[in-house]
Amino acid sequence: MMNYIWTGLVAIAVIAGIVTGSISDVQEALFSFANTAVEIVFGLIGVMVFFTGLMSVMEAAGLCEKLGKILGPVMTKLFPEVPANHPAMSSMALYFAANILGIGNAATPFGLKAMADLQTLNKTKHIATDAQCMLLAIATTSITLLPVTALALRSAVQVEGATEIIGPVILATTISTATGIIATILLGKLKRYKLETIIQKEIAAGTLEINENYIGNDPIKL
Repeated sequence: MMNYIWTGLVAIAVIAGIVTGSISDVQEALFSFANTAVEIVFGLIGVMVFFTGLMSVMEAAGLCEKLGKILGPVMTKLFPEVPANHPAMSSMALYFAANILGIGNAATPFGLKAMADLQTLNKTKHIATDAQCMLLAIATTSITLLPVTALALRSAVQVEGATEIIGPVILATTISTATGIIATILLGKLKRYKLETIIQKEIAAGTLEINENYIGNDPIKL
Protein backbone atom coordinates (compact mmCIF):
# COMPACT_ATOMS: atom_id res chain seq x y z
CA MET A 1 0.00 0.00 0.00
CA MET A 2 2.78 2.45 0.89
CA ASN A 3 4.37 1.86 -2.52
CA TYR A 4 1.15 2.96 -4.21
CA ILE A 5 0.87 6.02 -1.95
CA TRP A 6 4.41 7.21 -2.63
CA THR A 7 4.08 6.53 -6.36
CA GLY A 8 0.86 8.53 -6.39
CA LEU A 9 2.50 11.45 -4.57
CA VAL A 10 5.40 11.50 -7.05
CA ALA A 11 2.98 11.35 -9.99
CA ILE A 12 0.93 14.24 -8.56
CA ALA A 13 4.09 16.31 -8.07
CA VAL A 14 5.21 15.71 -11.67
CA ILE A 15 1.77 16.52 -13.09
CA ALA A 16 1.52 19.67 -10.96
CA GLY A 17 5.00 20.72 -12.11
CA ILE A 18 4.06 20.28 -15.76
CA VAL A 19 0.76 22.14 -15.39
CA THR A 20 2.30 25.06 -13.48
CA GLY A 21 5.41 25.19 -15.62
CA SER A 22 7.74 24.47 -12.70
CA ILE A 23 8.86 20.97 -13.65
CA SER A 24 12.49 22.07 -13.35
CA ASP A 25 11.90 22.86 -9.68
CA VAL A 26 10.38 19.41 -9.20
CA GLN A 27 13.43 17.79 -10.79
CA GLU A 28 15.79 19.86 -8.63
CA ALA A 29 13.89 18.93 -5.47
CA LEU A 30 13.87 15.26 -6.50
CA PHE A 31 17.63 15.01 -6.81
CA SER A 32 18.26 17.25 -3.81
CA PHE A 33 16.10 15.19 -1.45
CA ALA A 34 17.46 11.94 -2.90
CA ASN A 35 20.86 13.01 -1.56
CA THR A 36 19.25 14.01 1.73
CA ALA A 37 17.63 10.58 2.03
CA VAL A 38 21.01 8.88 1.60
CA GLU A 39 22.56 11.13 4.24
CA ILE A 40 19.77 10.35 6.69
CA VAL A 41 20.10 6.60 6.12
CA PHE A 42 23.86 6.63 6.68
CA GLY A 43 23.39 8.85 9.71
CA LEU A 44 21.02 6.33 11.27
CA ILE A 45 23.37 3.37 10.81
CA GLY A 46 25.61 4.31 13.72
CA VAL A 47 22.69 5.09 16.01
CA MET A 48 20.86 1.85 15.23
CA VAL A 49 24.01 -0.23 15.62
CA PHE A 50 24.71 1.41 18.99
CA PHE A 51 21.24 0.88 20.42
CA THR A 52 20.94 -2.64 18.99
CA GLY A 53 24.20 -3.50 20.73
CA LEU A 54 23.00 -1.77 23.88
CA MET A 55 19.87 -3.91 23.82
CA SER A 56 21.99 -7.06 23.54
CA VAL A 57 24.02 -5.96 26.58
CA MET A 58 20.83 -5.22 28.53
CA GLU A 59 19.45 -8.64 27.62
CA ALA A 60 22.64 -10.36 28.76
CA ALA A 61 22.57 -8.38 32.03
CA GLY A 62 18.94 -9.33 32.69
CA LEU A 63 17.75 -5.71 32.55
CA CYS A 64 15.22 -6.45 29.80
CA GLU A 65 13.55 -9.05 31.96
CA LYS A 66 13.39 -6.67 34.93
CA LEU A 67 11.93 -3.88 32.82
CA GLY A 68 9.38 -6.29 31.45
CA LYS A 69 8.33 -7.22 34.99
CA ILE A 70 7.96 -3.56 35.97
CA LEU A 71 5.65 -2.88 33.03
CA GLY A 72 4.09 -6.33 33.32
CA PRO A 73 0.65 -5.32 34.66
CA VAL A 74 0.10 -2.83 31.83
CA MET A 75 1.58 -5.11 29.16
CA THR A 76 -0.61 -8.07 30.09
CA LYS A 77 -3.70 -5.87 29.73
CA LEU A 78 -2.66 -4.58 26.32
CA PHE A 79 -1.28 -7.89 25.04
CA PRO A 80 -3.24 -10.66 26.79
CA GLU A 81 -2.31 -13.28 24.18
CA VAL A 82 1.44 -12.83 24.70
CA PRO A 83 2.94 -15.00 27.48
CA ALA A 84 4.39 -12.97 30.35
CA ASN A 85 7.82 -14.62 29.98
CA HIS A 86 8.01 -14.24 26.20
CA PRO A 87 10.94 -12.14 24.85
CA ALA A 88 8.46 -9.87 23.07
CA MET A 89 7.38 -8.46 26.44
CA SER A 90 10.89 -7.20 27.17
CA SER A 91 11.36 -5.88 23.64
CA MET A 92 8.08 -3.99 23.77
CA ALA A 93 8.87 -2.64 27.23
CA LEU A 94 12.15 -1.19 25.92
CA TYR A 95 10.36 0.17 22.87
CA PHE A 96 7.74 1.93 24.97
CA ALA A 97 10.39 3.27 27.36
CA ALA A 98 12.39 4.78 24.48
CA ASN A 99 9.23 6.30 23.00
CA ILE A 100 8.10 7.72 26.34
CA LEU A 101 11.46 9.47 26.61
CA GLY A 102 11.11 10.73 23.05
CA ILE A 103 14.28 9.00 21.84
CA GLY A 104 13.02 8.06 18.39
CA ASN A 105 16.35 6.73 17.07
CA ALA A 106 16.61 4.36 20.01
CA ALA A 107 13.00 3.26 19.71
CA THR A 108 13.34 2.13 16.09
CA PRO A 109 15.57 -0.95 16.63
CA PHE A 110 13.62 -1.87 19.75
CA GLY A 111 10.36 -1.68 17.80
CA LEU A 112 11.71 -3.85 15.00
CA LYS A 113 12.95 -6.40 17.54
CA ALA A 114 9.56 -6.39 19.31
CA MET A 115 7.67 -6.99 16.07
CA ALA A 116 10.07 -9.81 15.12
CA ASP A 117 9.56 -11.42 18.55
CA LEU A 118 5.78 -11.17 18.19
CA GLN A 119 6.04 -12.87 14.81
CA THR A 120 7.16 -16.06 16.56
CA LEU A 121 3.65 -16.19 18.02
CA ASN A 122 2.03 -15.65 14.64
CA LYS A 123 0.72 -18.75 12.89
CA THR A 124 0.81 -17.02 9.50
CA LYS A 125 3.43 -15.13 7.52
CA HIS A 126 1.49 -12.13 6.29
CA ILE A 127 -1.51 -11.65 8.61
CA ALA A 128 -0.85 -9.46 11.66
CA THR A 129 -1.95 -10.80 15.03
CA ASP A 130 -3.94 -8.74 17.54
CA ALA A 131 -0.73 -8.08 19.49
CA GLN A 132 1.09 -6.86 16.38
CA CYS A 133 -1.84 -4.58 15.51
CA MET A 134 -1.84 -3.15 19.03
CA LEU A 135 1.91 -2.54 18.95
CA LEU A 136 1.62 -0.79 15.59
CA ALA A 137 -1.31 1.32 16.81
CA ILE A 138 0.62 2.50 19.87
CA ALA A 139 3.71 3.19 17.75
CA THR A 140 1.67 5.18 15.25
CA THR A 141 0.05 7.33 17.92
CA SER A 142 3.51 8.39 19.17
CA ILE A 143 3.48 7.71 22.91
CA THR A 144 5.86 10.41 24.22
CA LEU A 145 5.83 11.92 27.71
CA LEU A 146 9.29 13.49 27.72
CA PRO A 147 10.35 14.62 24.21
CA VAL A 148 14.10 14.51 24.81
CA THR A 149 15.07 14.86 21.14
CA ALA A 150 12.70 17.77 20.53
CA LEU A 151 13.89 19.51 23.70
CA ALA A 152 17.51 19.11 22.64
CA LEU A 153 16.80 20.62 19.22
CA ARG A 154 14.84 23.51 20.72
CA SER A 155 17.56 24.18 23.29
CA ALA A 156 20.10 24.39 20.48
CA VAL A 157 18.27 27.27 18.77
CA GLN A 158 16.68 29.15 21.67
CA VAL A 159 17.84 30.09 25.14
CA GLU A 160 14.45 30.30 26.88
CA GLY A 161 11.17 28.48 26.48
CA ALA A 162 12.60 25.22 25.18
CA THR A 163 10.54 23.19 27.68
CA GLU A 164 7.22 24.91 27.00
CA ILE A 165 6.17 22.07 24.67
CA ILE A 166 6.14 19.42 27.43
CA GLY A 167 2.54 20.14 28.52
CA PRO A 168 1.06 20.09 24.99
CA VAL A 169 3.09 16.99 24.13
CA ILE A 170 1.76 15.06 27.15
CA LEU A 171 -1.82 16.12 26.38
CA ALA A 172 -1.53 15.25 22.70
CA THR A 173 0.17 11.90 23.22
CA THR A 174 -2.35 10.89 25.91
CA ILE A 175 -5.29 11.60 23.63
CA SER A 176 -3.74 10.02 20.54
CA THR A 177 -2.52 6.88 22.32
CA ALA A 178 -5.82 6.36 24.14
CA THR A 179 -7.67 6.79 20.84
CA GLY A 180 -5.40 4.29 19.09
CA ILE A 181 -5.74 1.68 21.83
CA ILE A 182 -9.52 2.02 22.05
CA ALA A 183 -9.93 1.91 18.27
CA THR A 184 -7.75 -1.21 18.02
CA ILE A 185 -9.72 -3.00 20.75
CA LEU A 186 -13.11 -2.08 19.27
CA LEU A 187 -12.16 -2.97 15.70
CA GLY A 188 -10.67 -6.24 16.92
CA LYS A 189 -14.06 -7.25 18.28
CA LEU A 190 -15.73 -6.94 14.87
CA LYS A 191 -16.11 -10.26 13.09
CA ARG A 192 -14.66 -9.03 9.79
CA TYR A 193 -11.41 -8.02 11.50
CA LYS A 194 -10.99 -11.06 13.74
CA LEU A 195 -7.80 -13.01 13.05
CA GLU A 196 -9.67 -16.31 12.81
CA THR A 197 -12.07 -14.89 10.21
CA ILE A 198 -9.25 -13.59 8.03
CA ILE A 199 -7.36 -16.89 8.32
CA GLN A 200 -10.44 -18.83 7.22
CA LYS A 201 -10.85 -16.54 4.20
CA GLU A 202 -7.22 -17.06 3.26
CA ILE A 203 -7.57 -20.84 3.63
CA ALA A 204 -10.70 -20.83 1.46
CA ALA A 205 -8.90 -18.78 -1.18
CA GLY A 206 -5.85 -21.01 -1.01
CA THR A 207 -3.54 -18.07 -0.33
CA LEU A 208 -2.65 -18.66 3.32
CA GLU A 209 1.07 -18.97 4.07
CA ILE A 210 2.12 -20.77 7.25
CA ASN A 211 4.80 -19.30 9.50
CA GLU A 212 7.48 -21.97 9.89
CA ASN A 213 8.98 -20.11 12.85
CA TYR A 214 5.79 -20.27 14.93
CA ILE A 215 6.59 -21.61 18.42
CA GLY A 216 3.06 -22.07 19.76
CA ASN A 217 1.27 -25.31 20.51
CA ASP A 218 -1.56 -25.03 17.97
CA PRO A 219 -0.11 -24.45 14.48
CA ILE A 220 -2.40 -24.29 11.47
CA LYS A 221 -2.65 -27.52 9.55
CA LEU A 222 -3.74 -27.23 5.94
